[in-house]
Amino acid sequence: MLKDSQRLVVTTDSPDAIAAINQFIDQALFYGKDAEIAILQAIAADPNCALAHAYAASYYLSQENRIAWQQSQPYLQAAQKNLTKISNREQLYVQAILAWANKEINVAIALHEEITNTFPRDLISLQQGQYHYFYLGDKERSLQIAQKVLPANPENHYLYGMVAFSLEQCHQLAAAEAMGRQATLMNRYNPWAHHAVAHVLETQGRVDEGIAWMESFADTWENCNSMLYTHNWWHIALYYLKQGDVKKVLALYDHHIWESTEKKSPKNQVTAISLLLRLELQGVNVGSRWQDLSAYIYPRIHEHALPFQDLHYVYALFKAGFTHWGNQMLLSMEEHASSINPFLRQGWLEVAIPAARGMVAHAKGDFNTAIAQLEPVLPRLHEIGGSHTQRILFEQVYQHSQNAMLLVQKQSWIYKKVS
Repeated sequence: MLKDSQRLVVTTDSPDAIAAINQFIDQALFYGKDAEIAILQAIAADPNCALAHAYAASYYLSQENRIAWQQSQPYLQAAQKNLTKISNREQLYVQAILAWANKEINVAIALHEEITNTFPRDLISLQQGQYHYFYLGDKERSLQIAQKVLPANPENHYLYGMVAFSLEQCHQLAAAEAMGRQATLMNRYNPWAHHAVAHVLETQGRVDEGIAWMESFADTWENCNSMLYTHNWWHIALYYLKQGDVKKVLALYDHHIWESTEKKSPKNQVTAISLLLRLELQGVNVGSRWQDLSAYIYPRIHEHALPFQDLHYVYALFKAGFTHWGNQMLLSMEEHASSINPFLRQGWLEVAIPAARGMVAHAKGDFNTAIAQLEPVLPRLHEIGGSHTQRILFEQVYQHSQNAMLLVQKQSWIYKKVS
């Protein structure tokens, strides 16, 4: 047995496997583009290393699409073959990733909590625990799981960024900004810390500061994976949108958020959809961008990896004029909501499905139905995940529907008065 860069035991006798695992750990915490390469190198160095196989499975599962889920399966099977021969920490981790693959998210979370209680230097487990809390909308426990391991990792700038974002989500803005800035002082190459501070500045309306902050670090994102590269540029686009610089926002969309990124990535698709919708809500003509984007959404119709993603996909299909696909997806979402495991079912049935119907209605110009479907679920939208900056989009759709109906009523009143 050898130890990794976190000083945790890994069941392998291969120094090359450990070196590759260390590279994977750094890439995962950095949101780097070479995480997949690194972990596959670890498996090549030691095909019997269960933890390396579990890391590979987790990497694919994080892509949140059907093909990647299928890619994860042989690695999960390989990880389980040596389950009795590995350490307790590794066993817990393999079980957590297996639970994730089976959509038993409550089980996965409990296992990540157990790992971080006993092995507080395991920041990969922490990161994945936070990921699950994020898509359950449980911001308090996302913060708690990170804060409890701070004493064991006083010099880890990645952890500071993870804590900073959770503080921001819990509306502890001053503490979040201080923690995020401290993380970047410790290491300038910390895109998640940049992102945490961006949220604070956006929430407080400090637009000029936000642009200066994010653009000063943009050069460090070139080695990020496409998800965070795209997402951080999306935050810059939101600042420019607040300034009313539509030309700049469209240029950012074309060059950093869609055209130059991995178009098959669910996370990138959601980011692009989110920005297009924000532009349209402000009356901007986005041209053929809905059609260009939605051509990539068809494989998502029956996936239902995350309800937060589905709300974006189904809206885009209708906006692009792919009504048949959109109807297919809405029906498939309803069927999925009725069949998912009980832990996730309530959020799907009571929040995601009404929200989806409201989004579809808005896309079709049926503002009365949009209001009726969205209004009851707005207070519960955190249950389907996403940050509050991302979820505010649904509130904007609701407000736009209300304004549209008021305009119709006003025009009707004027017409009656004139006639």
